[in-house]
Amino acid sequence: MQSDFILAKWSVWPPLPLQPANPAQWLANVPPMLKRRLTPLAKTVFCAVDQCLDEDVVVPAVFSSAHGELTKSLAMMEMLEAGEEISPTGFSLSVHNAIAGLFSMAWKNKLQCTVLAPGEEGMAPAFIEGLGLLHEGAEQVLLVFYDEPLPAFYPSSPYCLFSDTSCALALLIAKGGAGQALTMFSSASTGNDGEQPVQLPAFIRFLTEPQTRLTFCTPRRNWSWEKRSD
Repeated sequence: MQSDFILAKWSVWPPLPLQPANPAQWLANVPPMLKRRLTPLAKTVFCAVDQCLDEDVVVPAVFSSAHGELTKSLAMMEMLEAGEEISPTGFSLSVHNAIAGLFSMAWKNKLQCTVLAPGEEGMAPAFIEGLGLLHEGAEQVLLVFYDEPLPAFYPSSPYCLFSDTSCALALLIAKGGAGQALTMFSSASTGNDGEQPVQLPAFIRFLTEPQTRLTFCTPRRNWSWEKRSD
């Protein structure tokens, strides 16, 4: 497969060097009642999205996370093991689509919102979903990639699916217009460059540094992104 698109805007949290680092600024528009429900990972996601998506802009969205709110889920399982009760609200905020649901409420976004757990394919499935939405008629699509470190309870070895820090990357992709022109394509070669939490830092470097091509090897195929000058 090969697809051309425009990266209209992007942002990351925690911020890159020399970027503003005040989370309160990026969460200022979130209603207080909703803000109190945000976990640390959700706040990381919201800080990235708020910088990428202009106010009152409503677009289809694709959220991609290898583990989701795993830390919160583990905390609830520990409560159950200790004989404590968990609240329905607490459970609802631990499921894999919890952050996407909170985003839909905070941004009043009633358009399609897809949540993926991409596994060994890493970041590529979210791009495939987003490019499909562009092909079906959407002018812009928001892609959000996010993960946090695995709790110590879960062993990650020998798999490459662990990152030392929480991170969220928001990308606004479009059919055309201003921005960085990119091409995404795949090949039949295989390898193992790790899952999404490992790929995220490399993709951020690709966006910020002069390199023109990035390739991730997965057990099924290779996925590449290339910057175009047109």
